[in-house]
Amino acid sequence: MASATLHPEGTSGRTLVTLCTYNERENIAKLIPLILQSLPDADVLVVDDNSPDGTAEVARELGRQDSRVLLLLRMTKEGLGAATLAGLHWGVDHGYDFVLNMDADFSHHPRHLAALRQCMEVADVGIGSRYVSGGGIVGWSLKRHVMSQGINVYSRVLLGLQTHDCSGAFRCYRISKLKEIDFTRFRSRGYAFQEEMLYRCARVGCRLAETPVVFEDRIVGQSKINIREIVLALRDLFLLGLDRLRDTPVRIAD
Repeated sequence: MASATLHPEGTSGRTLVTLCTYNERENIAKLIPLILQSLPDADVLVVDDNSPDGTAEVARELGRQDSRVLLLLRMTKEGLGAATLAGLHWGVDHGYDFVLNMDADFSHHPRHLAALRQCMEVADVGIGSRYVSGGGIVGWSLKRHVMSQGINVYSRVLLGLQTHDCSGAFRCYRISKLKEIDFTRFRSRGYAFQEEMLYRCARVGCRLAETPVVFEDRIVGQSKINIREIVLALRDLFLLGLDRLRDTPVRIAD
């Protein structure tokens, strides 16, 4: 974990784990019970973009069995970034202290959840990092390794980020700091969202910490990323880099 000064608020408070889903029926049925075992004091919010495979109904059934499981059903598919923002806003509106975002396909394993939330003892954003000592990736081709490393270098250069893993979605956020960000200014609704979120958090003074995680490529279902999404992400990051040069505001206006 990156070093920082102990935060006086620590990790006490309500935690919401958000899962953004589209056709993840098989995965969430197995994943959510493991999340609740790892963080028994947390709630789990499934943010589903009206999956045709019945993901939302699985979430409803789990919610009937356990009140810690919640569902936010969105009627249109607007991209991963938009779904993640919806989950963050839900956490803010419902009085949570921390929002912990993770993928719903087991690439982010629940065994890392406690360490990720523990980052809140020293930071405002905890990053489950594949690229610090102890972290790693299982099941990727050389092409995907090169693409991932390339986008991280691209992000650090354009956005001035110092973290090793800028593109991963496995993160924990302190809600009180998220409230300082003007979310109406976000450019990306797709795969550049993670880098943009990190950039805007850094710009409002969030302290960032990384803790090692092992990323395991999905076993069930198909990846949603494609060439069009990659091109859009590169474009959005370039435009965000221009915003940085112009010192475009990121905070909510007083």
